[in-house]
Amino acid sequence: MQKSKKMKLTVLIAIGAIAAAAGIWYLISSRGVVSTDDAYIEGRIYTVASRIPGTVRVVNVTDNQRVKKHDLILELDPSDYALQVDQAQANLDMRKTLYEQARSDEMRGETLYRRKAISTVRYENFITAYRVAKDQVELAETQLNLARLNLSYTKIYAPADGYVTQKVVEAGNQIMPAQALMAIVSKDLWVVANYKETDLDRVRPGQKVNIRIDAYPGKTFRGYVNSIQRGTGAAFSMFPPENATGSFVKVVQRVPVKILFDGDPDKKYDLSIGMSAVTDIKVR
Repeated sequence: MQKSKKMKLTVLIAIGAIAAAAGIWYLISSRGVVSTDDAYIEGRIYTVASRIPGTVRVVNVTDNQRVKKHDLILELDPSDYALQVDQAQANLDMRKTLYEQARSDEMRGETLYRRKAISTVRYENFITAYRVAKDQVELAETQLNLARLNLSYTKIYAPADGYVTQKVVEAGNQIMPAQALMAIVSKDLWVVANYKETDLDRVRPGQKVNIRIDAYPGKTFRGYVNSIQRGTGAAFSMFPPENATGSFVKVVQRVPVKILFDGDPDKKYDLSIGMSAVTDIKVR
């Protein structure tokens, strides 16, 4: 009976020692880490839009498709713009013909003027006609370049490597300039962790970070602190707090910290903008 009591006491002492050791280890280790679960994956989103109005002839991508920069993703009907190029070219050819004639007249007029065969007024008219014809050629060249540029805009290319999202365009749609047609989510992802301002006294760029993403429990990603935003989240909100109204209540503010991944996690894991994360910054 006494032996049993001693054994129980020994077990209790051992458990207490282990708990105490665990508590001490936690206190020591936690002093070198600042954590938050107010963290989300962010990335670059490119809005795809047309520079010109027109009719969509073909869409070469589907929802969530992976694309590379400069891939042809959408084409507009080029008929009207090709016609504008032809008209601008014809106008330029005509202007060049008139310019050659005006230059010839100006040269001939100069010869006659030197021989006193024509008046000063008539000679100046030759010069004016020549200069006007020259300016009209330059204007026609500009119009042709603009028509060619608009024709090139009938083909829309991917602005970056990434994935197609929010596609709202189909073949046959009439579109206008700057109308959002789809978005490309870049492979360049990072984490924005909103830390309490009271936790930032020891946070510095370059510190190592453990990142846990809710979508992949048990997996820890590695990263590092890239930068700390010079402004709290509330300061950049649509309706920032107005503390001069007399109803001030002090609230601990949160400051966004940008955290970059070590390597490219997108190669093995399907990460998406907006996914929740937990970050632990090693501040020691």
